[in-house]
Amino acid sequence: MKLMILESGAKGKTVKKYLGKGWIVEACFGHVQDLPRSGKNGSKAMWASEKGKLPDPPWEWTDRAEKVITKLLTKARKSNVSEVYIATDPDREGEFIAWRLAHIFSEFPFVTRVTFNEITQQAVEFAVENHTEIDYALVEAAKVRRFMDRLVGFRCSKFAKSWNLRSMGRVQTPTLGYIVEREIERDSHIPIPYHSVHTLSDGYTFKFRFHKSTDDEAWKDDNGKFFSDRTFKNDLAEEAYSALKRSGSFTVMSVKAGKTNRKPPPPFTTDTMLQSASSSLGWSMSKTSKIASDLYNKGFITYIRTDSTRTSSNARESAKSIILEKYGHEFLGDGSLGPDAKKGSANVQDAHEAIRPTDPKLDKIEDVDEDSTRLYSLIRSRFISSQMSDSVRERREISGTVTGTKLTISGTASWRIHSGWEVASEQFLPEPRIVEPKYGLADGSVWEIDDKGDNPVKTTDETKPPRRFTESSIVKKMKSAGIGRPSTYVSTVQKLSDRKYVSNDNGSLTPTENGMVLWTEVAPIYNDQNEQNKLFSSEFTADMEKRLDMIEEGMISGSEIWDSFTRSFKIAHDNALEIRRSKPTPKQIWAIENRIIHLPEEKQSELLGGNKISDLTGNEASELIEKLIATEGENGGPKPSEKQINYLTSLIDKSNMSEEEALKLVDVSDFSELIGGRNGTASVLIGLMKEVNESLPASEPQIDLIKSMAEKQGLPMRDVLAMAELADESDITKSEASKIISKLKSMNKKRKRKKGN
Repeated sequence: MKLMILESGAKGKTVKKYLGKGWIVEACFGHVQDLPRSGKNGSKAMWASEKGKLPDPPWEWTDRAEKVITKLLTKARKSNVSEVYIATDPDREGEFIAWRLAHIFSEFPFVTRVTFNEITQQAVEFAVENHTEIDYALVEAAKVRRFMDRLVGFRCSKFAKSWNLRSMGRVQTPTLGYIVEREIERDSHIPIPYHSVHTLSDGYTFKFRFHKSTDDEAWKDDNGKFFSDRTFKNDLAEEAYSALKRSGSFTVMSVKAGKTNRKPPPPFTTDTMLQSASSSLGWSMSKTSKIASDLYNKGFITYIRTDSTRTSSNARESAKSIILEKYGHEFLGDGSLGPDAKKGSANVQDAHEAIRPTDPKLDKIEDVDEDSTRLYSLIRSRFISSQMSDSVRERREISGTVTGTKLTISGTASWRIHSGWEVASEQFLPEPRIVEPKYGLADGSVWEIDDKGDNPVKTTDETKPPRRFTESSIVKKMKSAGIGRPSTYVSTVQKLSDRKYVSNDNGSLTPTENGMVLWTEVAPIYNDQNEQNKLFSSEFTADMEKRLDMIEEGMISGSEIWDSFTRSFKIAHDNALEIRRSKPTPKQIWAIENRIIHLPEEKQSELLGGNKISDLTGNEASELIEKLIATEGENGGPKPSEKQINYLTSLIDKSNMSEEEALKLVDVSDFSELIGGRNGTASVLIGLMKEVNESLPASEPQIDLIKSMAEKQGLPMRDVLAMAELADESDITKSEASKIISKLKSMNKKRKRKKGN
């Protein structure tokens, strides 16, 4: 008997039907072992290692993994399995999982690695026949990424708690930086007023030109960019408007002819798929990710986490045969590739194909919902289009004169003469113009303005601040900057929301107060110290991503990169700690203010020595807090109630934090130092611990209950996850689990009422 282990149960159903008898196909459901998150080892940021070697931490079971793998081991032993094929995802993380599984299943006589970028019978059978070994370069890259993320996340997040902030991250924080900097740009934007006049003629837009770039009165924006169709002078705009309004037409003065070739876009990568689904379908990233994952697991599309625009020759030939049959030879193109088409290009992590249909000839898929059909159509049309000819438009740049003014008016008329690739993607594109203008294009031809109530239009407005980032545009920025990877785009943006560093306001990402503080006050303590090692700059992060790629490609050892990173980090972190000691942190100020306010003014003045709290050093602030705590009967108000202490104890027990770690959140070391009352430190700590617990992974009983309720109502887990806009079961927090359970209960009640009626 042979055993194949995949990551996803949904994928397993598809693979099982290809392998047939003699095979057991099971899922491990993601990571099975990883860096410890709790206990003594879980509190470590890094582990000791010899020079030239990577740390060797105690890899611990992830949530619910031990139970899953134990059952699988038992089943394999009872079934007399002799061969184990580990078919986790074909990327860095998938290789790490495969490495841990190979270790766990090492008791079996034959353990091997198989990978496939698409779940088709041909791909699966080829992978089995061409099984290989674990790629330890990939594993090493995954390890180093983990070590870096743990070191930064643990040490810097602890540092950030002095500002009552929840976390900092190697990729998360520079991504937040883009969002905050954009907000700062918006706040500092000074509107520049302008006037403009435009009109429609035969559906084309024509604008008056008011100035030359060399004119003293030329209109320029705050970046110095010249706009000929804008003016500061209202009387000039009024002259143009009145003349056009009276004449109702303009006379062609000159025409410049040309053609515009629009090249087909390359096949989808992860980021372009997310962006296109957002613009064409109006979907969130999490929704697109969930549906794309389902399409991949069912064998309809290739692997969805990729930076590559490469495609197999067989797939391209299949696409070309479709094009020839459906559209004709003149629609064939050379094949469009993006800048990432070659292995080794900047920001390319893997050797995968682009996202495409596994069978391009399949134009409609069955047994899926409407959303899955729409996304599949978007992916297929994009791939077919990539192999087609350019679309071609005739273009005429027209300048004209208007009776009653010396100002000229200009615009561009264009119409498509060859649809090319656009014909395959027309359902996702605006309808093009395909007829020539109804007015003459020769000098002296008269164009009448369209008979509309608001035509022509005189606009008096001012420049707008730059737009806030959206989910799709911040992913585009991450990709261009080289930070993050296809597997982390969605989760990184989601973390910023979960940590309450950004809010999503009708699609726009707006930094919260905490997000602003993190980037403008905390991150600079690390970034402003060293020009070369700005820990949270996008440049430093991108350089580390490139170095991880070099490990993956066997160009450099993981230990070398790790040693270099830890040296840079130690310098930055030690300096940050020294800077923090030079003045009180917001948390220290808060702790002092909450304690000292209850003391008489004379006592306050005595303790402060005539200084303001903000004038103290960090060490002086710590000493003052200790004095305030030690002042019997004057330690800042009432003691916490027994009810508060009991509630706190239960919250801490449920978290992954020790009592010491929890109490440090409010700068105390013992329960006796807490202050009671509505606004005391005990109440504040209760609020903080509730936030911590809500963000913890859902418990096993919660997950089991969700699955049971979903099964009773005939709902697939994908639909259940969509209730909380989640991509994967492992993303469910305790808080989200509670909400999902409530929704399922409500749905069940409604279903029972309908049955009763």
